Amino acid sequence: MTEAKTPGALWIANVKVLDAEAYGKYAALAGPAIAAHGGVFLARGSRYVQLEGNDRPRNVVARFPSLEAAVACYNSPEYQAALSHARDASERDLVVVEEMAPI
Repeated sequence: MTEAKTPGALWIANVKVLDAEAYGKYAALAGPAIAAHGGVFLARGSRYVQLEGNDRPRNVVARFPSLEAAVACYNSPEYQAALSHARDASERDLVVVEEMAPI
């Protein structure tokens, strides 16, 4: 009997930094908050090619054990404290996408 595996989730952020100093404070606090919820960075400010849509030069992808873990991270007091530094320091889009279940 095979046990069903909960699909993981990808946290995808596209960011334009407006205030590097304030955004640095966000990044310093956000990393530990993300890790505390099982998040692992797959890309963080890496090279990219913009093919469509708005160009935001900082792109971050983190994998979480589940969609619920990613949303819990976002709503956590630790992440919200980090986010307070990013709100006026950046233009951001953030989406959490559940991975496909293995076939």
